[in-house]
Order: sequence, then C-alpha cells, then structure tokens
Amino acid sequence: MKTNWTPIKTALSLALCGASLAFAPAHGAGQDAAPAAKAITTPVLPGDDFFAYANGDWLAKTEIPADRSSWGAFAAMAETSNARIVKLIDEVAADKKAKGEARKVADFYSTFMDEAAIEAKGTAPLKPLLAKIDAIKDKAQLVRALGASLRADVDPLNATNFFTENLFGLWVAQGLNDPTRNTPYLLQGGLGMPDRAYYLTDSPRMADLRTKYKQHIGAMLKLAGYPDADARAAKVFDLEMKIAQSHASREDSADVLKANNSWTLKDFAANAPGMDWAAFFKSAGLTGAHNFIVWHPGAMKGAAALVDSTDIATWKDFLAFHQVNHFAPALPKAFADQRFEFSGKAMSGTPQQSPRWKRALAATNGALDEAVGRMYVERHFPAENKARVQKMVSNIIAAFSKRIDQLDWMAPATRAQAQEKLKTMYVGVAYPDRWRSYAGLKVVPGDALGNAVRAEQFHYAQEIARLKQKVDRTAWAMPPQLVNAVNLPLQNAMNFPAAILQPPFFDPKASDGENYGAIGSIIGHEISHSFDDQGAQFDAQGRLRDWWTKEDMAHFKGAAGKLVAQFSAYKPFPDLAVNGQLTLSENLADLAGVAASYDAYKASLGQAAPADADKQFFLGYARAWQTKVREAAARQRILTDGHAPAEYRTAIVRNLEPWYKAFDVKPGQALYLAPAERVKVW
Repeated sequence: MKTNWTPIKTALSLALCGASLAFAPAHGAGQDAAPAAKAITTPVLPGDDFFAYANGDWLAKTEIPADRSSWGAFAAMAETSNARIVKLIDEVAADKKAKGEARKVADFYSTFMDEAAIEAKGTAPLKPLLAKIDAIKDKAQLVRALGASLRADVDPLNATNFFTENLFGLWVAQGLNDPTRNTPYLLQGGLGMPDRAYYLTDSPRMADLRTKYKQHIGAMLKLAGYPDADARAAKVFDLEMKIAQSHASREDSADVLKANNSWTLKDFAANAPGMDWAAFFKSAGLTGAHNFIVWHPGAMKGAAALVDSTDIATWKDFLAFHQVNHFAPALPKAFADQRFEFSGKAMSGTPQQSPRWKRALAATNGALDEAVGRMYVERHFPAENKARVQKMVSNIIAAFSKRIDQLDWMAPATRAQAQEKLKTMYVGVAYPDRWRSYAGLKVVPGDALGNAVRAEQFHYAQEIARLKQKVDRTAWAMPPQLVNAVNLPLQNAMNFPAAILQPPFFDPKASDGENYGAIGSIIGHEISHSFDDQGAQFDAQGRLRDWWTKEDMAHFKGAAGKLVAQFSAYKPFPDLAVNGQLTLSENLADLAGVAASYDAYKASLGQAAPADADKQFFLGYARAWQTKVREAAARQRILTDGHAPAEYRTAIVRNLEPWYKAFDVKPGQALYLAPAERVKVW
C-alpha cells in the first residue's frame, strides 16, 4: 500500500510532522495573531513551563474536535487547505469540459463520495479480491499471493511508523552504499496494530487493546461473509503475535547501521528459509532486482519460518482480513464504521469518525497526490511566497554554516565534509520541479473499490520502474498539499510543501520574528537532520559513510547522550516516560534548528532589531507547537513516535542562552539549567 499517513505519525522527524486522515497532521502549531502583540494572561512563569506560558490562553479555550485524536494549528492549516482543495474539485466536477488529471481527481473523489452507490453494490466489488485468496490451495500459491500483496513507499528514514499490514514493506531509493543506483529495501510488516509493543507489552491497557483487536478481526471477517469468524480471528491474531515476536524494536529500526544488510536473491533462501523466495519476488514483479537491502533480517527470517509452519487456512484468513480492513473506507458503511471503531475509538480515543468528504479527500490525495497538489498550488501559492521562503532557507543555511565554522571541538577534516553537505544540499520549496504523470492510472466513475485497488497497483508499478531509472536527487517525497516537511538523507535534500507555508507558520504579512521563530525553526530543523545522529552517517552524496574523526564523533555522542537523559526525565504520565533515545534525532534537530534560525533572524535584522525581537522569536517557536491530544493517542505516540510530546519539544529552548535573557529565567524555576548543563551540539 502507499505510505499510511495516519494520526500515529507526528511532528518533525526526518519528516517534520506526521499527517493524519485527509493529510491533516496530528500535532498543532501557533496562533494567527503576532506573538509580540498578543497579551499573555496565563499565570505560569515562562521559566517554569514555557509551553503553558505561551499557549495557556489557547489551551484553555480550545476543544479537540470529536473526529480528531488531537488538535492544533497544524490540523487547522490542513483544514484550510482541504477546504480549498474540495472547492477546486467541485469546480472541476461541475465543468463537463474538464479532462486530463483534473478530471481523474474529480471522478475519484465523486465516486468515493457516492455512498448510495457503494451501499447498493454491497460486497460484490470485494468478492473477486477475496475469491483469489479463497482459491489458494497450497504453499506455492500462498507465496505467490504474498508476493502479489507487496506494496511500496514505506520509508524507514522518514516514517517513524512504517508499519504495513502486508507481510513486508518495500521502499525504493538509492542504495546506502551506492548512491548512483536505486535499490529495493525490504522491511518488516504484517501487523494490524502499530508496533510489536502492542502485542508483547504486559500491561492491562495493552491486554485490553489486544482483546479489542481480536474482536475487530472477527467483526471484519463476519462482515465479509466468513463463517466461524471469531475462531478464525483468534488464529489470525495468534499468527500476528508470532510475527511481532520476530520484529525489531523501534530503537533498532532507527539504527541504519543495523539495517544495512545487503542480500542477493540467493541469500534469502539461506538466511530466511521456509518459503520460495524466487516465486515471491516473481509475483511481486522484482525478478529484475538482484541486490536488496534487508532492513529487518530477523523479521524476514521469522516470517519465512511462519509461512512454512503455519497452516494455509490461517494464512488465507490473515490475507482476507487485511484486504478487507485495508479497503474498508471504499466499502459499505458497516465496514468503514467497524474499522473506525477499532482504529479510531479504541486505538486513538477519537469519539467520532471524520465526515465523508474528509475521508474522500484522504483517499483522493493518496491516489493522485501530485495531481491534487498541482491544482492546489496553481490557485493558492503565489510565486512571491516561494521566493521569500527560499531567501529564508539561504539565510538559515548560511547561519548553520557559520555555526559549523565556529565549533571548537570539530576537526578541520570533519568540518570540510559538513560544509560540503550544506553546499550540495537540494532544497525543494512549495512544489516539485517536475510533476508526476498519472496518464497510466485508470479512474472509473462509480467504481470506488476498483479505483482504490488500481491506484495502489499504479503507484507500486511506478516505484518498481524506478529500479531501472537514474537516481533523481530532486525527487519529492511529499505532495505540495501536505502540511509537513522532510529531510531526505540519501538524497541530501529537503522538501517544504506549499501547505505548510501558510499562517501561522509562514505569513507574508507577519514580522520576521514570527516567521523565523515558526517556519524558520522548521527549516533549521530539517537542515540539521543532515547532521543529527542519523543524518551525520551520510555524506554529501547520500552514501552511508563515516566521515567523522573518532574524537569528533565521541564529542557528538557525548552531547547527544546528555539530550537523551534530559528527555528521558520527562514523564507525561506517572507510568510512562518519554523515550529519550527514540526521540533523539528529533530533539537534536529541534535544538539545532531553533539555534540556527535565531542566528539567521538576528543577522537579518542588523542594527534595526526591535526591543522585543527575542521574545517575538521564541514565542513564535512555542506557539508553533500548540497541541491538545487525547490520552489514548498521546500514549500511543510516546510508544511509537520518534518525536517527543509538544510541550517537551517547546522546552528545548532551556538549552539556549538568549531564551534565558529574553524571559529573565532564574535558578529555581522548573526549566532552569545551569550553564554547564545546557546541551550544545552545533
């Protein structure tokens, strides 16, 4: 399947902020009013809780919408963008002369919106898909079915939650060791819940979720017409439990060195016996690929052994459930409602399902992402905005470069390599240089499920085709209408989609303090990902290579260790702390990003700095993380997300001297750190 942009994925990773349904991100950001002009009425001191100080008024008056697991300005920006897009789609739908990709967008959306037609067809469109599964008679046919189910776009470097319901996930990108060729990466999958922790953690809450998930499997199979659904569900769940036992942890998955496992086709049979890998790859369309990078070798070995040892009937029910569950949004209401009952209510604590138009737009964005994005930017993103953001990018890169030159701990050889990365970095602003073509995608009015299936097959074929194409460092990983941003270590590149370049993150009418504090810190964040604990492992060409001196890396790891300890001390719940190691990359990027953007802002002001310039900047940053999250969703993110909760991301400023001066932070206040305890990396 395409990358699953779910509410689980949250803010600023190697990707900035995760997207939820309808491409609306899960974490939130600041206010539309200028930070300097808006009075602070909350009684808390900035040195005790800077997040509450900056956002107290917003937190007090804001309620999470019933169809959301969280709310903030990120989500509000996405709502604005989504409303604009739907209006554009409606215009195309009403224009009988419209054709080309815009017509495909309108037809896909309109067909998904036609609930009456979907209800009238019932399960008839689903039956051919399930008939293929029912026809499996032996292990050879099972392996071919598993291969045919493989889907692409599961990027381990940018998706902190890259789980896929298919047995494995495929990612196509340039090689870790050879940046001149695109390579297939295989990743662990096969779970209907977000992470192995949900299967293996011994706690009452996790046990309750496992019970509800098992019930959900049974309910879906029953809706699809399978007899003895509960008994089948128990076996499917037990199979997933065994799959989870072979999965790598989040921390191990984030370790690129552990993931750098080069296997040839012959290696699969030797390293992961139990299934016919040649037949699997043939069915997956990968017979032309001779070398793979296996991100999770333990999961490959475990899954292959389970193919050999588990009965065919259980595997067929596994495939049937995941097929039904995955395509539930395009099926009759009972299927969509049941999926939400578990994924929305039980997993995230969201009380109400999103309205149909939001789900239709999410599906359309997934199927025709850049076609929708092109419509959006042609109407809603002025060229002058792109030029202004590009100027900010240049200023922040220059500030980061200056900070590298001033590091007293970095050796000249390491410094030269770091500067080369900055000099050769590709920065995509607003939209891609070249638009993707959807000429080969067939959209049939009135065929909602068929459109969804064909869209996935089309995208998979596009990804497979990249294996025979030249590496393109300017290729985008995100569509323009996504409120997000991303650093791409293998490409030494960054993307800042148009939808994030709007108020309150970027406002052409706002002060430089606001813009540098908000979008500037995001830009700095993404730049610094090229030099965090993961990005620092890649050179200017995107090759996985150690370009640091031993002494420099030791200093870097020492500073990073202090940040791990700082964040591990935060406890959002009495029984659950932030994972400082899991969130390290994002915390490093936050720290460096705010520092570099602050330097660029002050340099841009020259001698004309307003008296409250620093307050404007830091309040702009803090208000960029305005967020309210339901407890179930918050707990899920702490376990699975590579980003710390918003209030602790805001607290990164406690490591920056200018923040102390701007808000007169004193010893004894909760966020105060003695100068020697403040973490400084870049």
